[in-house]
Amino acid sequence: MIGAHYLDDVRRQFVKLKAQAERAMAQVADDAFFRAPDPESNSIAIVVKHVAGNMRSRWTEFLTTDGEKPDRNRDAEFLVEPDDTRQRLMERWEAGWTLLFDTLAALTPENLTSTVLVRGETHTVLEAINRQMTHYAAHVGQIVLLAKHWAGPRWQTLSIPRGKSKEFDVTKDGTRYRAG
Repeated sequence: MIGAHYLDDVRRQFVKLKAQAERAMAQVADDAFFRAPDPESNSIAIVVKHVAGNMRSRWTEFLTTDGEKPDRNRDAEFLVEPDDTRQRLMERWEAGWTLLFDTLAALTPENLTSTVLVRGETHTVLEAINRQMTHYAAHVGQIVLLAKHWAGPRWQTLSIPRGKSKEFDVTKDGTRYRAG
């Protein structure tokens, strides 16, 4: 029972992360999508490209192959190539999330204690999922911070507006409801 609950909750949390990132990215123009704050920092585009590459590697044949695929070029994920348009990067982003959600949908509670490899290191399925959850959460935070910075005064909050905490509360699935 706890395994089924975990899988349901982890799916819900990944949905919330994806939605938060996409709501943030929707608030920036293409030039800001590709702009980095400084030469040593990543743009939203680079973070999207990296997350998409990571997802393709981790979630393809999740239960049967190492999560670090031999054809992955992680270093290239941190370079903007001439054919890296926003549309193409978002298509890769979407494909990565589809792999993740399809993989999670196929898992059973019994799979959670099975082992998988990530970069040659053994993880239980539960540990591998948690590893990816924290990794993606960190990158979604980067996307939100960059989007908020580049949107400036046009930014529309993704959660409770400043000074409005007593007027709003949020359900477990992230939807707003009025406190009563």
